[in-house]
Amino acid sequence: MSIKRVGILTAGGLAPCLSSAIGALIEAYTEQAPEIEIVCYRSGYKGLLLGDSFVVDDHSRKNAAILHQHGGSPIGNSRVKLTNVADCVKRGLVSEGQDPLQVAAERLQSDEVDVLHTIGGDDTNTTAADLAAYLAKHEYQLTVVGLPKTIDNDVIPIKQSLGAWTAAEEGAKFFENVVGEHNANPRMLIVHEVMGRNCGWLTAATAAKYRERLQTLNFLPEMGLSQERRDVHGVFVPEMSFDLEEEAKRLRAIMDEIDCVNIFISEGAGVDTIVKEMESRGESVPKDAFGHYKLDAVNPGKWFGKQFADMLGAEKTLVQKSGYFSRAAAANADDIALIGRCAKKAVECAMRGIGGVVGEDEDQNNELRAIEFERIAGGKPFDINVDWFGDLLSQMGQPKGEVLETSH
Repeated sequence: MSIKRVGILTAGGLAPCLSSAIGALIEAYTEQAPEIEIVCYRSGYKGLLLGDSFVVDDHSRKNAAILHQHGGSPIGNSRVKLTNVADCVKRGLVSEGQDPLQVAAERLQSDEVDVLHTIGGDDTNTTAADLAAYLAKHEYQLTVVGLPKTIDNDVIPIKQSLGAWTAAEEGAKFFENVVGEHNANPRMLIVHEVMGRNCGWLTAATAAKYRERLQTLNFLPEMGLSQERRDVHGVFVPEMSFDLEEEAKRLRAIMDEIDCVNIFISEGAGVDTIVKEMESRGESVPKDAFGHYKLDAVNPGKWFGKQFADMLGAEKTLVQKSGYFSRAAAANADDIALIGRCAKKAVECAMRGIGGVVGEDEDQNNELRAIEFERIAGGKPFDINVDWFGDLLSQMGQPKGEVLETSH
């Protein structure tokens, strides 16, 4: 396949891999095929619909490594679902009567893009597959090669999503400061709400990373500086059931003994229960363009904090969310290495005309390959039976509940 021009876009929420992934793709093309022109679409599918793009010049190609030092996405993101016509019209991205999918596809054709690299989650990449299918029907060949971005680490069947390791580490750093609030008030309850709508991997990994970092510090209990007061005392994820009253009894005993309790909660934990409670009061729960409940409106951290505060006899409750702190960070060394491997494979696949989402395929012995779009899906649940999570719960004295199916 003869390639003259490739396009890159990032979409969805931020993750600590976007800037680095853009840089890694530019580096890989500059190394393997410097003659190929690279075009970046600003603000994801919004830029594609509006024709807002720029060509990566020689100076940028030579200095692409700088992108590894930064978080966010230098070319911009947006949450645009091409099949949600009403939303695209409302936002002025297409005119009344236009099909966003057709507009985007025709833009790629007019821009003479041969390969489109999409860096995003399952919605981003499967939408790109729809674009390729549309163009194929109109006898225009486009190869779409995506990279999996999600801090939730919940893309089926990908072993490790880009940016998730960094997000866990950054969430741990975030809590290292927040936990100091435990001595600002007697009987203090601190709730750390971690991103993860349907998947608890990030919450569990953040707690594990935080406790790992805690082990490297020195303490002086005689002065009130104890490891126990800075520890994690409970972790609650969407995939695991638990008895609220029994957990409250366990945590109350900890509160009575050390005068504080610190818990980690996934932002998606208990959403169905909370939504039912809100609707029973006649409240309308808003949804986003993808049909998901807006978690800022549901606010699980606040809800759990209130439930536990009453049962633990807490004098003060502090709810802190690490999501925006974590997701906009620069990729760490482990993620940069993974991103580099995936970017090189993505360029290899593009040169051979092989589409798909590049990642370690759990169904094929974790081989790094372009996974077929029809096999890509979101909402991969966290396996609460993995050894490291069992060890985490055991060390905290928290019983492991039954596996729950997540559906929201």
